Amino acid sequence: MEERSPLLVPQAPAYAEKERSSSSKATGAEEAPPKDAFHIAYLVYFTLGAGFLLPWNAFITAIDYFSYLYPAAPVDRVFSVCYMISCLIPLLFIVGWGAHRSSVSARINTGLALFTLSLLVVPVMDAIYVKGVRGLYSAYHVTLGAVVLAGVSDAFVQGGVIGAAGELPERYMQAVCAGTAASGVLVSAMRILTKAIFPQNAHGLRNSANLYFGVSIAIMIICIVCYNIVDKLPVVRYYKDIKLQAQNEERNEKGFPSGKAWRSILWDIIGRVKWFGIGIFLIYVVTLSIFPGYITEDVHSKVFNDWYPIILIAGYNLFDLVGKSLPAVYLLENVNLALAGCAARLLFYPLFLGCLHGPKFFRTEIPVTVLTCLLGLTNGYFTAIVLILAPKSVPIQHAETSGIVMVVFLLIGLAVGSLVSWFWVL
Repeated sequence: MEERSPLLVPQAPAYAEKERSSSSKATGAEEAPPKDAFHIAYLVYFTLGAGFLLPWNAFITAIDYFSYLYPAAPVDRVFSVCYMISCLIPLLFIVGWGAHRSSVSARINTGLALFTLSLLVVPVMDAIYVKGVRGLYSAYHVTLGAVVLAGVSDAFVQGGVIGAAGELPERYMQAVCAGTAASGVLVSAMRILTKAIFPQNAHGLRNSANLYFGVSIAIMIICIVCYNIVDKLPVVRYYKDIKLQAQNEERNEKGFPSGKAWRSILWDIIGRVKWFGIGIFLIYVVTLSIFPGYITEDVHSKVFNDWYPIILIAGYNLFDLVGKSLPAVYLLENVNLALAGCAARLLFYPLFLGCLHGPKFFRTEIPVTVLTCLLGLTNGYFTAIVLILAPKSVPIQHAETSGIVMVVFLLIGLAVGSLVSWFWVL
């Protein structure tokens, strides 16, 4: 039987592990890696995963506040477009030019600092200029600038964190994924808390928005401290040293990559991870075309009234966290099954369509809630699986770049899913 190339079939994790093992032996790093004392590195990557999504969650969760201040502006749509574009463009630049030329540590620290600055804009501007007054559209344009800055920061931080986690054992990528889900759970909890304790008026909206941004700023500061600690931990240094020595071997063999050589290497990396990229693209096309637009606009409940979308969003976020935590218990290493699971999520389209136009029972709270939780569970689990497996399909010196490439696929899926959300229920 003809042997199939790992560039064509997504069976590369074992192949790459052999390359990594040979690199480790060649550099004398045959001893067991240091232990993650008190699981500090795991907890830091969990915190970083929560951190790089919190700024976006803060902006989008306070959308009712911004819509109140700027009633003539389509705030939610403009925020989404500005954030995605400002994140995707620098990320493409990092992949095409800067991933092998710039320090991941510098990118992450820069991104976290810019995140903090972008988040400070809203509460500071509210305190010294806006003060709850409606219709100050000069402030709206400054807010858009803060959203764009947060998007650029996300490119630096998300690409860097996922890329750095890809160089480490699988549990650290799982920690990042679980952290992203915990971010959604935290925001849902704050949304429920603010709705319960703050009055549903302009003053309450202002207080809740300041709460979202205050918590996010505090977590950004924690992330800056934590990241600069984790980079010095023995377990992280161990794998960074293996990566560095593998890079040196490659450069000695092939010479320092010129622009043309880097493009060749980049296409090789994309060839190895493309199936994983297609998988995560499908995951987020399905998820974003249903959640949160369908949940917040298309289904209604006479029992829960305006609490219904909040409950559904909380259920989705909670089960997304469960799904992203499950690989710590059971890691699906069969790539074909994982990709089949990503594609099988297309079945959510007819199921959710049935919740709008199907039999009467199907349009009640129980089926909608169960499907929403399953949407979150499968989103979380398969996201974690493909992000864990993809960087293991390349040699360790290219694991960071493969992680960034996966983030590009993810962002394209988010963008396409956002567009599909306007059409699929028609």
